[in-house]
Amino acid sequence: MTTAADRSRRPRRPAWAGRNYSLLTAAAFLTNGGSQAALIASAFAVLEAGGDSGDVGLVAAARTLPLVLFLLIGGAVADRLPRHRVMVAANALNCVSQGVFAVLVLAGEPRLWQMMLLTALGGTGQAFFSPAAEGMLLSSVHGEQAGRAFAVFRMAMQGAALGGAALGGALVAAVGPGWVLAADAAAFAVAGALRSFLDVSHIPPRAPGAGLLADLREGWREFAGRPWLWGIVTQFAVANAVIGAADAVYGPLVARDHLGGAGPWGLALAFFGAGTVGGALLMTRWKPRRLLLAGTLCVFPMALPAAALAVPAPVGVLCAVMFTAGATVEVFGVSWMTALHQEIPEEKLSRVSAYDWFGSVALLPVATSLAGPAESAFGRTAALWGCAALVVVVTAAVLCVPDVRRLRRRTTTVVQGAAGSADAESPVGGLG
Repeated sequence: MTTAADRSRRPRRPAWAGRNYSLLTAAAFLTNGGSQAALIASAFAVLEAGGDSGDVGLVAAARTLPLVLFLLIGGAVADRLPRHRVMVAANALNCVSQGVFAVLVLAGEPRLWQMMLLTALGGTGQAFFSPAAEGMLLSSVHGEQAGRAFAVFRMAMQGAALGGAALGGALVAAVGPGWVLAADAAAFAVAGALRSFLDVSHIPPRAPGAGLLADLREGWREFAGRPWLWGIVTQFAVANAVIGAADAVYGPLVARDHLGGAGPWGLALAFFGAGTVGGALLMTRWKPRRLLLAGTLCVFPMALPAAALAVPAPVGVLCAVMFTAGATVEVFGVSWMTALHQEIPEEKLSRVSAYDWFGSVALLPVATSLAGPAESAFGRTAALWGCAALVVVVTAAVLCVPDVRRLRRRTTTVVQGAAGSADAESPVGGLG
């Protein structure tokens, strides 16, 4: 018989890990791990169907293009409709697209246009899912432990990505890409079912709006009216683009020519993933008072991988650099989520998140497409040093924004309203 004393000895969830938070974290763990494995599987599916590296790039671009095109609309929709319904619908679309992709691969030789179309549907689902998911997560956490909650969530995400990439490569080799894609479809189905149980009763009903365009304009005003917000999004538009080009284009080439091939490069990427988990673990304990100042200072080490590839540094040094970059970027990531949670009104979270996501991915296709011409024009070493320099320059520039240096973590209860966040008592932090 279970006694009251036995129940009292059972481990309890922390106060900040409520029902919604737990469901969101479990579902994100499933889909992030599955998606990382599916990225590897889709590339090998293209190659096994007779495609080349150019075809792999086309399939990857087919996912990115609708992601960029529909992100802002997805954010407006997520602030207009119940967010959990948007998330479940997006998961259903991803489940169907990956399931059909898996069937085509298992049945024979899928055609390139079919793989591009199905990948584009997955990117469309992601465009609607991401702003809704971020808005839902930010609204599910309250109180002084928000930073710790975001750190644990990101640690679960990064751990899933690291494990998914490793397991995905092994499974593709063992059972083939089709079954890995099928497993990813199943992960989306389970995650969608979990997200259907989210409780949105705490979220105020949405007032009837004037239309989708009006919602987009209102989101833009919220975004453009905060210099720290658009300044950092602009910074990461450039930083993500050049880092993505260095990792996706130059990294494999440097590994092939100087480091011994794909194995050492894969090891370096694994160290980056391990660094992100370590950084998230650090942020479960550390609460920097000046959120964005601490986070932005931790962006500077993101220039180190490109610099190490430019030298090129030995594999051991590159792995250490990648671990450091992964850890420090997570310090920024947790600080950034905490700032959004603290400063952005709940009813505008998804639209602001959409502008954030849009800035993060908009220039990435441009940078990767220009990486080859830049190498031809300036040489690979100079192009890599240029990537590192751009990260340093844009990060130094955003530190010139006063709000980035001054925004502080609030320690009193925050009440979010239509006019923005305000402390229920006299503010401890804030701007100025």
